[in-house]
This record gives sequence, C-alpha cells and structure tokens, in this order.
Amino acid sequence: MKEAVNAKSTESNEKNVQCLEMTTKRKIIGRLVPCRCFRGEEEIISVLDYSHCSLQQVPKEVFNFERTLEELYLDANQIEELPKQLFNCQALRKLSIPDNDLSNLPTTIASLVNLKELDISKNGVQEFPENIKCCKCLTIIEASVNPISKLPDGFTQLLNLTQLYLNDAFLEFLPANFGRLVKLRILELRENHLKTLPK
Repeated sequence: MKEAVNAKSTESNEKNVQCLEMTTKRKIIGRLVPCRCFRGEEEIISVLDYSHCSLQQVPKEVFNFERTLEELYLDANQIEELPKQLFNCQALRKLSIPDNDLSNLPTTIASLVNLKELDISKNGVQEFPENIKCCKCLTIIEASVNPISKLPDGFTQLLNLTQLYLNDAFLEFLPANFGRLVKLRILELRENHLKTLPK
C-alpha cells in the first residue's frame, strides 16, 4: 500500500517538474511560466510566452502577474489592440508583439517606465505616440515592417537607445534632433522613403 502511495506521489512530483520545465524555446533560469497544476508559484512569475497561440486578444491571466512580470512574448498572433490593463505591468522590461494586427501603439505605453526592449515589427502601427519619451529605459526598438511615416520629436529623448530597427516602413524624414541619440550603435532604415538625413 505504501509503495502504491509513494508511486503516485513520485508521479505527481514528476508532472509538476515537467510543468515547471515547460517554458519556451528560451532557457530562462530561475523563472517560472504559469502552469495550471502548480498554481502555488504564481506570485513569482516573471516571464510569460503566448507566441503562436492564435490569440485575438491579450490573455486576461497576464494581468494577475502585473507586479512581477518582466518579459511578455505575444509573437505571431492576431491581436488587434493592447488593453489598458497591460500597462499596469510596470515591472515589464521586454514586450514582444511582432507579427500581429496592431494598428496603433497606445499612449498608455508611457506607464512602462522600466521597459528596455520593445518589438512591434510586422504590424500595422502608423506612428509612435509622443509620450514614448517617458520610456527612458528603452535600449532596443524593433519596429520594422510597419506603415510608420515619421517619428515624433519625443523619440529623440530616448537617450539610452542602442539599437533601432525601422526597415521597410514609410519613413520620409527623421526628427531634427535625431543626433541626440548618442548611444545608438545599430540603426537600420532599409526600404524607406528617406531622401535626406538630419545634419
């Protein structure tokens, strides 16, 4: 009888371990991804990956982790808009939502003051809001393959920016103060409508 109980206990533990290991292609050390059979650890979840899940909206359970969430991956879905609740996740450092159906980037993105990496490539975003300047920690922005015709002046206040990708957009010019981005190491602007660059 004891052996049967021990066998069941071992099997249960193995399932829990499998769930904890079931993150994504990324190997994230010491972090947990939500698992329905291991709900006791939700409060320390810092990474969520919903890539390639055929989602039409951001899952509501994301908002349960707004105090601890640091990385959110929503790659390759059919999400059309980002809900206001998402921007309560002020610990968020990486937001990845490429290959979706976004048409705009809401002004509430200014709330993500700790955001370091933003990927909105392959969407229908037409412009960055002026208050993107509030995301002063941003170091990497990937916004290629969007119908973006211009960058707001506030963009030049992202002084920590080191990588900017705006390939295959509709950019006609860059802000006059673009040269303020002195930390910029990678700048890609292929397939645009640029005729001149700021002095």
